[in-house]
Amino acid sequence: MVYFENVNKIGYEGATSTNPLAFKFYNPKEKINGKTMEEFLRFGVAYWHTFTQDLSDPFGAGTAIRPWDKFTGMDQAKARVEAAFEFFEKLGVKYFCFHDVDIAPEGATLRETNKNLDDIVAMIKDYMKDSDVQLLWNTANNFTHPRFVHGAASSSHADVFAYAAAKVKKGLEIGKELGGENYVFWGGREGYETLLNTDLKLEQDNLARFFQMAVNYAKEINFDAQFLIEPKPKEPTTHQYDFDSQSAHAFLLNYGLQDQFKLNIEANHATLAGHTFEHELRYARINGILGSVDANQGDPLLGWDTDEFPTDLYSTTLAMYEIIKNGGLGKGGLNFDAKVRRGSFEPVDLFHAHIAGMDSFTIGYKAAAKIAEDQVFERILTDRYSTFSKGIGLAIVNDKTNFKQLEEHVLDLKDIKLKSGRLEVIKATINQYLLQVTAAK
Repeated sequence: MVYFENVNKIGYEGATSTNPLAFKFYNPKEKINGKTMEEFLRFGVAYWHTFTQDLSDPFGAGTAIRPWDKFTGMDQAKARVEAAFEFFEKLGVKYFCFHDVDIAPEGATLRETNKNLDDIVAMIKDYMKDSDVQLLWNTANNFTHPRFVHGAASSSHADVFAYAAAKVKKGLEIGKELGGENYVFWGGREGYETLLNTDLKLEQDNLARFFQMAVNYAKEINFDAQFLIEPKPKEPTTHQYDFDSQSAHAFLLNYGLQDQFKLNIEANHATLAGHTFEHELRYARINGILGSVDANQGDPLLGWDTDEFPTDLYSTTLAMYEIIKNGGLGKGGLNFDAKVRRGSFEPVDLFHAHIAGMDSFTIGYKAAAKIAEDQVFERILTDRYSTFSKGIGLAIVNDKTNFKQLEEHVLDLKDIKLKSGRLEVIKATINQYLLQVTAAK
């Protein structure tokens, strides 16, 4: 069955194209710094938003029109696999991601759920044999079902902890079966609503025990995927334990897990934490824990996780700069954890949205590559922090001074000459690079 009848293979037509079903900037075989865009950007499709999301919200029923929704149960799950691989091939992406419940319905027992998963995984594996599409990462949904109302690995009930562990065990086995390059832990309910009934230390200790068990089991079955934690500050809990990059890093360091995990940074989660996307990427990068990216954006007028497709070129440019300075994303990629708007309910809108996101990150990539090549930010920082490259500043960074010597240095100092930060010039310079990319033919 064909699910996207009026869509052909999406091609590159250039910046002047008016075809909504064509790339204007993303040319998969074009090389930048010796790598093709396809190799470096490693775009992925999120199974949940693309194939299971019905576009409902807290105030209205779903609006999505999806050909596979005429089926139910396992028939629907199988139809989604067929539709997914048609979509991957026509869009030209090489990676996809999923939660366990995205690909197969839960049964009355975990045993029944696992049987459903086995059937669909076998089907996905068959499709992958005839395709060059790969699994970027998979994960377990340990947050939707009512059993996880008080958390999963941080639950107040031991049976729930065990249930969550069993689901992750199965997820690791599926990841190995499908050749997944990463495995993600998103703590959707790993946090608390109030400290009034929360044993904070026990919950965090148990969460660390859970992660260590996962590491141990992956080694036991020889699954060598990169483990990723995806920070998010709130929603659905009031406070989540993986609040942002810095708190997640502190958690890993505290429990000795820093060598087993990296971070999967999501743009919308960054803004919910009160940070910019590039801040979260920068912190992860300079601490050696930037593993992968969920590419989306939030609405600045709304205070929740809107998961919009990324179209903010300023944001994609600064994000791609961090990724370039990171040397790429290794096993990770740019997964579009994004959903079309509720009013964009036709199947073809799924292509429109992904094309917009892929073009936006391509523009950002091209601009950031030129900024990096011209060492724009390096020159700015070298100049701004120049006093630390000589004299007392050099002694400070080389740990060759102390409070007494620093006091002696400033006791008779009459004037400190500061330099302007030139922020407006810097932003204008970024605009110049963006305009050069978008104006190029």
